[in-house]
Amino acid sequence: MAQRLAIRRLLALGRRPLPLGPRQLAPHGVHGRAFGCSATRGSAFNVQDGGDFQERVVNSPKPVVVDFYAQWCGPCKILGPRLEKMVAKQKGKVVMAKVDIDDHTDLAIEYEVSAVPTVLAMKNGDVVDNLGFSSVWGS
Repeated sequence: MAQRLAIRRLLALGRRPLPLGPRQLAPHGVHGRAFGCSATRGSAFNVQDGGDFQERVVNSPKPVVVDFYAQWCGPCKILGPRLEKMVAKQKGKVVMAKVDIDDHTDLAIEYEVSAVPTVLAMKNGDVVDNLGFSSVWGS
């Protein structure tokens, strides 16, 4: 589905080879270890205001999937939980931000959200992919 494709694209941007893999031996016989973040309940969050968006999305060191949704939107109610599951499966490599367009119209206008659901993939504060209802249907 489109959600899987967006997350795969986002993860492909951040792939870099590690200097030591988990099974390679370091000099002097010390085993290298890969440290990572574990998936937590905090991998998806609701944006509270513009400052919160700036701090937790734009300034995030991790790739962020931004879900622009509305409470009244039927497709959003179907897509939202599926995106959350897919982000949770990434075990902390990706974070998900949920933006209610009725509460945060300024953010929806700034990111040119013309229809919901719209999903943006952001990395280092830049939009790297846009999956919106209007972009899927060519409107």
